[in-house]
Amino acid sequence: MCPDMKLHDIDVTEFIRTVEKCKGNVYLKTKEGDCFNLKSRLSAIVGLTALIKGGIIAEATLQCELPEDETKLFRFNLFREVPKA
Repeated sequence: MCPDMKLHDIDVTEFIRTVEKCKGNVYLKTKEGDCFNLKSRLSAIVGLTALIKGGIIAEATLQCELPEDETKLFRFNLFREVPKA
């Protein structure tokens, strides 16, 4: 597993689109210790609903199984790039 990546001020629609392009599991972790698998629709809905404030994710960390997924999400977090493929 890759190390945790901190998220801040994320557009939820674009974020979900980016997670869908990941090959491995992506976990959203809350400061309360909850962990949600964002590749599961139900888990993603529950996890994101708890963190969304005004359409933006307030504070969370991600953990990816695959380094290439971490790269995609890092570029999204930093540059707001959504992968084309």
